[in-house]
Amino acid sequence: MIYKNKKPLLLFLVPAFAFMAVFLHYPFVMNILNSFQNIAGLAAPGKGWLNPWYSNYVEMLHDKNVWVALKNTLILMGSTLIFEVGMALVLAILVDQIRVGAKFFRVVYFFPIVISATALGLLFNLIFLRDKGMVNQLMSLFGYSGGLIDWKNEKHALVTMLIPVIWQYVGFYFVIIVTGLNNISADLYEVASIDGAGRFQRIRYITLPLLHNVLCTCVTLAVTGALKVFDLPWIMFPKGMPQNRTWLTSTYMYYHSIETRNTDYGCALAVLIVVLGIISAQIVNGIFKEKDY
Repeated sequence: MIYKNKKPLLLFLVPAFAFMAVFLHYPFVMNILNSFQNIAGLAAPGKGWLNPWYSNYVEMLHDKNVWVALKNTLILMGSTLIFEVGMALVLAILVDQIRVGAKFFRVVYFFPIVISATALGLLFNLIFLRDKGMVNQLMSLFGYSGGLIDWKNEKHALVTMLIPVIWQYVGFYFVIIVTGLNNISADLYEVASIDGAGRFQRIRYITLPLLHNVLCTCVTLAVTGALKVFDLPWIMFPKGMPQNRTWLTSTYMYYHSIETRNTDYGCALAVLIVVLGIISAQIVNGIFKEKDY
């Protein structure tokens, strides 16, 4: 009760609430309504309600590309948990163990986040080129005799898309985990060393338990963030190329909203993404519960 008069707080709360209402809540509600209307083109006026009004959601059940996008998005979610958060945890622990050059590694691992996803997409397109791409050149240099590999064909396309997406965001979770490590008192490690605990025992019984809440936050961000990944996959594999194998829920929603001008169907796909985000967040929060220490 520092401030007995609460009325001045409205001067700060009302503008922020109005901004969110105009630019977040209102578009969200309109997006739901638009998914039930006939809209041919972005910002085009609605031509009345669909007949039946839930036609777009029925179409989604029969759209094979929607199921491909859902499968790929779930694969991306699992990959972010295992590789993004997992690699970030390993790198953070390793960097925390060194005393010389720690700042250098923190900058290097975080650097991919700073680079534009569009630039990264173009960069990895060059890296995975079939002819004169860096990956194929390195494989030839080390004696691979299987010929040039087309990394963007139907067989390798999904893995080729996942690698740069995962690589880009490792540094983001790395910084979060490093911050959590800095909050662990050095006295705990010193006492454990006096008691004869080795390096791996200190990590297992001190570091990981005290990082539990930080890791829960990273897992939630990774799972929900996988639903929003768009720019880098779209640059590398526009329009689900090849053979509609690389669709994600975000790219497929953009394709219908912008490319095909089937905006009402794109709105329905956007609703699907929101529902998936809510369900996945609830599942993750139920499995990885935060603890009080």
